[in-house]
Amino acid sequence: MMSALTDKVVLVTGAGRGLGAAICKKLSDDGAAIILTDINEADLDETAEALREAGCNAKGYVMDVSDDAHIRDVMDQAVSEFGRLDVVINNAGVDYTKSIEELSVEEWDRVMSVNLRGPFLVSKTAFPYLKKNGRGHIVNIVSTASKRAWANASPYHASKWGLLGFSHALHVEGRKENIKVTAVIAGGMKTPFLLERFPDIDTNLLQDPANVADTVRYVLSQPDETVIPEIMVLPMRETSWP
Repeated sequence: MMSALTDKVVLVTGAGRGLGAAICKKLSDDGAAIILTDINEADLDETAEALREAGCNAKGYVMDVSDDAHIRDVMDQAVSEFGRLDVVINNAGVDYTKSIEELSVEEWDRVMSVNLRGPFLVSKTAFPYLKKNGRGHIVNIVSTASKRAWANASPYHASKWGLLGFSHALHVEGRKENIKVTAVIAGGMKTPFLLERFPDIDTNLLQDPANVADTVRYVLSQPDETVIPEIMVLPMRETSWP
């Protein structure tokens, strides 16, 4: 039985590891072709090769989501090779755990350029391809950091609150073009994003990234006449949400 994702071409940013890799695997299992993008070539190659070995039509492209020209070049090449573009998953993200006094201007700018400017640039570049198809879907991976705030994460909160607002604004624009836009608000996950920075974190308070990837698959599998603008998926014992 064919799924809603069979033969769809999906571009994922931050695809080399963690949630990005989990999303790629989940969607490829449903028959999607995957354009993997990441700034880390080693992670990118490893994940793309694993997908191909499992029988997926997948290829990795090194891409810096903060670089407008680089995004255009990569997307042009990828769409030329895959023939079309149906779905974009804006997943790439960075963070620095520092107080405002410790945080440098350069670090602030990097978080904003990857977490907020990046989804804007990628979505802007992808929009004409999706319009050409007469339909498409953009999924922005947000965070509970877009709903609450904690210390030593000011640029991350600013970027994620902004990304949530951007997602809803783009949802309004996209509906006119039959392009769906969804913000997936994810709680803490067992990924390098947290585990490498907080080695003492209690993993019992985190969820498997595959569960969040399954939520992305669910969002993308809705009937043509239905869109989910926002959805939240949390660990049962999430500490950043009531």
